[in-house]
Amino acid sequence: MLGMEGNQEFSTNIQRNCVVRGHHFDALDERVRHLLLSAHKALATAYAPYSKFFVGAALLLENGKVILGSNQENAAYPSGLCAERTALFAAGVQENGVSVLAMAIVVARSDGAELAPAFPCGSCLQVLMEVERRQKTPVKVYLKGTGQQVYEADGVSVFLPFGFDPSAFS
Repeated sequence: MLGMEGNQEFSTNIQRNCVVRGHHFDALDERVRHLLLSAHKALATAYAPYSKFFVGAALLLENGKVILGSNQENAAYPSGLCAERTALFAAGVQENGVSVLAMAIVVARSDGAELAPAFPCGSCLQVLMEVERRQKTPVKVYLKGTGQQVYEADGVSVFLPFGFDPSAFS
């Protein structure tokens, strides 16, 4: 193989517990439903004239505050920003040092089309992973589309099992 001269092949079995649970919205506890409804309210502040894909995010902080974010597109792509990162960065400014307990992400289209829950992009997952590392606790993630189905994950490693971490710098 090209570039493999003198190298020995090896393999490893890496297993991760990547479980996403599904729930009906009405079966969730009051606090989670409130967080999802807050993310839904954030949809109204999304600016998505190009993709027509609106995303609202809501963070529940350890002090009980809820921080909202929405996607903000720009004609000069990639100058826009996703809802998850706008919420995470706003929390970092407004409530610096306060842990994020949970994040709710809700998606909708301007044409009213049915959408399944959508997973965060890699950049948002990487930022969320950094938040988890900094606070030394995972962030629960709740995802909702236009229906009543909600996905729940116990942290970002479910979606990004091999994220970039500080060990790359050592």
